[in-house]
Amino acid sequence: MVSETQDPTIRILCRRLQIIKNESGLQWLIGSPFFPRHTIISTFRCIHTTPSNPLSPDFSKESDDIRTLLPKGFEVIGALIVENDGNLDKIAGEAINAACNLKKSLSSDENLGNLELVGAVVDLNSANDVRFFVSKDGKLGSLQSVSSIMYEDKPEKYIWERGCLLRCALHVKLPLYYNTSNPDDVHEIYMRAAEAVASKFKDPQVTCLIEALAETSSGAIVLRGSDLNTYSSNSSSELKDSDTKALLCSYFFSMSKDITSFSSIENADKIQVSFLLNKSINSAKPSAPIAEYYPATQETELLVIGHKLEVLCYAAKDLSLAYSVSKLVIPALLDQLHSMRKVIMPDLLKGHPEWHPYHFLPPGLLHPITVLYELSYGETELKQVETRRSLHLRLGLPFDRPLLRISNAIDLVGKKNTGSSVQKGSSLLKDAHLGIPCSGVSGGVSSLVQGSYEYYHYLHEGLDDSGWGCAYRSLQTIISWFKLQNYTSIDVPSHSSLFLKQETARYKSKQTPVAIASKGIA
Repeated sequence: MVSETQDPTIRILCRRLQIIKNESGLQWLIGSPFFPRHTIISTFRCIHTTPSNPLSPDFSKESDDIRTLLPKGFEVIGALIVENDGNLDKIAGEAINAACNLKKSLSSDENLGNLELVGAVVDLNSANDVRFFVSKDGKLGSLQSVSSIMYEDKPEKYIWERGCLLRCALHVKLPLYYNTSNPDDVHEIYMRAAEAVASKFKDPQVTCLIEALAETSSGAIVLRGSDLNTYSSNSSSELKDSDTKALLCSYFFSMSKDITSFSSIENADKIQVSFLLNKSINSAKPSAPIAEYYPATQETELLVIGHKLEVLCYAAKDLSLAYSVSKLVIPALLDQLHSMRKVIMPDLLKGHPEWHPYHFLPPGLLHPITVLYELSYGETELKQVETRRSLHLRLGLPFDRPLLRISNAIDLVGKKNTGSSVQKGSSLLKDAHLGIPCSGVSGGVSSLVQGSYEYYHYLHEGLDDSGWGCAYRSLQTIISWFKLQNYTSIDVPSHSSLFLKQETARYKSKQTPVAIASKGIA
């Protein structure tokens, strides 16, 4: 932690800080309350601006997007402006002012405390070097230039050595009874039902089951509602100085774990949080169950809205479990419920939209993000394509490959391997061309496809197709490329299924069918 008496230092973890090139624009700088001040983990591009000024954010839209996208445990700590204006102090002040306004839009607490924000500037007319400034409370008068910049060599190790992921999935069903003569009332009924769900988290009968997402770990921990309602402040100091006497997140993990070779988010330490409602708690006043009958006075219809909530949060390992659930997991669930309510409300009576949260860790990003997709018409529907395109723009991702399709989603609980006998590794060669030497042909040019593939060859799967199965094996190899590049989520079809599809097509075209495994099909 940087001392108050020391000159400030900017610590940069992300490998690519500037994602806006050759044009004016604004980026949000992302940090964490669990890291030293002015530690930049990632950056998001501001994509919602006013029509008159590309450097003036639409804070309402930006806060809605970032509230969904950014897991709790990470936060906006500043802004970077790319501009062709040499007045660096002025531009840095505008960046800090924008970050301050965004934090106010994101926070439910009117008193944000003593903010220390980072303002960064890139002058398009110069060598494109980034200049950093810091300011307290977003005030231009307290602007201070920063010359001490530190780049972390192993940012993944830095993040996951200090913290862990908390995952919580919750399926919420809201039964809505509304008068058919006045269907617009369903919107108000839906709002009240969603607010009732939110209030349940403050119920003393709420029970929280906490366990590690690992094969070998300590046993589960149970927290009662009274344990979760202890904390009332949202201050960052309370985040760091929470109840040290309570069990910490590190309770579930080995302190000697080596994450030097951290390769994917699946290797991070993970905690599963599940919510239950304990109705068997002894009541202070004995009472018998009561049921009351309220007949509908007019014709009424029932509409059931289901929400599949799933959130990820980042917590320091020395943070108490009770605080992590109270101030990270529960607010994340409420924010996601609010986001779903906001997008569903306009079409509540037109259909049953299927909104699902998915988590991604695209290349170059050090922390996961969460995206809500509406999948009533599939992920190739035009609106979903536009949603992914805007996310690629915000995150600075290339547009020539799929990185945010459902098949790209991170798998923290083994959903992709739900079979009873999961095979570890593959029996197929991958990228077989990499080990083949050049032919040595004079003037020859090698042309290689980008990405990985699996090499399907004769005699694979115990089928003797030597000399006649080349077309099938080539097709399997091609499909494996599409799957490994996440252009599709379907499995590579087997040899026999491809043959049956061909024979079905021949039968429909009134051609003579050929026996299965015949050498005449090539």
